Amino acid sequence: MKHPYDLRIDMLTQAYRDGQFTPREVIATLRERALALNPEFNAFIHILTPEEQEPYLAALENVQPTSLPLYGVPFAIKDNIDLAGIDTTAACPAFACRAEQDATIVAQLIALGAVPMGKTNLDQFATGLNGTRSPYGPCRNSVHADYPSGGSSSGSSLAVALGLASFALGTDTAGSGRVPASLNNLVGLKATKGLISTAGVVPACRTLDCVTFFTTTAAEASRLLALTAVKDPRDEYSRSNPLWNGPQAFGVPAAGFCFGVPDRLEFLGCAESEMLYHTAKARLIALGGVPLTIDFSPFLAAAKLLYDGPWVAERYHVAGALIEQQPEAVLPVIRDVLQHASSATAVAAFEAQYSLQRFKTECDAILDKLACVLTPTYPRPVSLAELADEPVKSNAELGVYTNFMNLLDYAAVAVPAGFMVNGLPSGVTLFGRAFTDQYLLSLADALQRQSAIPLPGERTMQEDAPTGTATNDRLQLIVCGAHLDGLALSFQLRQRGATRVQSTFSAPHYRLYALADGKRPGLVRDAEQGAAIAVEVWEMPHAEVGSFLAGISAPLGLGKVELQDGRWLTGFICEGVGLQGAREITEYGGWRAWLAQQQ
Repeated sequence: MKHPYDLRIDMLTQAYRDGQFTPREVIATLRERALALNPEFNAFIHILTPEEQEPYLAALENVQPTSLPLYGVPFAIKDNIDLAGIDTTAACPAFACRAEQDATIVAQLIALGAVPMGKTNLDQFATGLNGTRSPYGPCRNSVHADYPSGGSSSGSSLAVALGLASFALGTDTAGSGRVPASLNNLVGLKATKGLISTAGVVPACRTLDCVTFFTTTAAEASRLLALTAVKDPRDEYSRSNPLWNGPQAFGVPAAGFCFGVPDRLEFLGCAESEMLYHTAKARLIALGGVPLTIDFSPFLAAAKLLYDGPWVAERYHVAGALIEQQPEAVLPVIRDVLQHASSATAVAAFEAQYSLQRFKTECDAILDKLACVLTPTYPRPVSLAELADEPVKSNAELGVYTNFMNLLDYAAVAVPAGFMVNGLPSGVTLFGRAFTDQYLLSLADALQRQSAIPLPGERTMQEDAPTGTATNDRLQLIVCGAHLDGLALSFQLRQRGATRVQSTFSAPHYRLYALADGKRPGLVRDAEQGAAIAVEVWEMPHAEVGSFLAGISAPLGLGKVELQDGRWLTGFICEGVGLQGAREITEYGGWRAWLAQQQ
């Protein structure tokens, strides 16, 4: 039973604006479809009744579709996230409690015009990566009945993959927003910790939890993040989103970006997973990426701390009292996972923190030279039969490439990589430094467009490609004089963590002058009588740009400079008044050549 609606956010909101149908029509149809599919997939713990949905629909009655960015857009909510007036269960009936107010992220989305469809199933207390650990029934895969949906945000992934919602909210502590995305041909955004508020979310590990988005495209995830990444006074772990990670950062990745490829990749004998990973790697190279092999051992070592270390006690903090009072109310497999909490000590917690800090120092140094790292989302899919035979081992296999991410404070996005012979979807993950979310989504968007992998519902991507250039937490800076690598002032760049990425030329529209002090050149644009000037492109952390700019003395400053490849980047320019007493040296083609002539 299919419905006629294209639920992608842009497509749906445009259809509303064109008067093709109303939110009431869409929501009613989706609700009937959800009721019909739920007995098979167990995607929802609670589907909102017409009476429960009425306030949200009524609020849209006298509102113009153009006035709200998510007008009438249906979304699903993982049932460890509060929706006012509805029980939050965390997939444990004995734990259920009626929510008095919306979680901050839910309130934000409703204020933007989105309409909740219901509360989705999950691995109990968000402890699991497979989607079968729920008293409300196991969640099977959206494509293949012999495989799980993935978890713990199982129902949320199914709500989008089955066409029951435009997007869904999940949570991610160890991979719960990425594993189910890849198993169901979706994009799963695990943003930087604290970017999306967790106020109103039942914690798994309070210090590590992230709210995640499930979407069909990276462009949709980018839009949702831009709308909701706001510091929340209700959440002590909330963080402000730097301006460099705003919506303008989403664009087309410039060629030449370096991405990490782990030196030790384990696919646990699955040749198809390995092939799809290497296909994704080839696509990144085709987009202009430069692969660099990296030591992956500190990442894997950090991952082991999540369940082998004291963080399991943080999970126990939520469910422990219930386990002690009503042990039968918690699934045996969840009790088995949490039983190690009793042996955790304060000494062990500090020892683990010291180990984690050591691993983070090593991992940060590796990431410092990269735009991102490409990994499989999981080594191989595990079947429902395997989960039944070996529930702990099979579940653990799904988390090999996800468990370290929040411990190390990185951003990550899972993106579809293709399908196996049996039709099961597979995916890869791009991860990078904190606050590079929009850049990672730009790479994911480029991968989706290049691969042309069909979206859920057998739809194809129709959205317009982004027009700007994708940016991250590094500013690309053009230098043409004393800051050139090895010259007198290049230390000012390196002491701020800048690295040289390219030696190139400006567009043939510039004239170069040796200023009166003889120590610096001045670059002046002259579109009619200019020439190409030798320059270098450096990358500097945005956080250091202010101090660098403050140290630049007149008549020089930073402005926009055009390169020979057509890009306009920030670079050194000279005020006209500074040319008094200067000597034109354009004919030398660059500052180095001029200096060589003076020796």
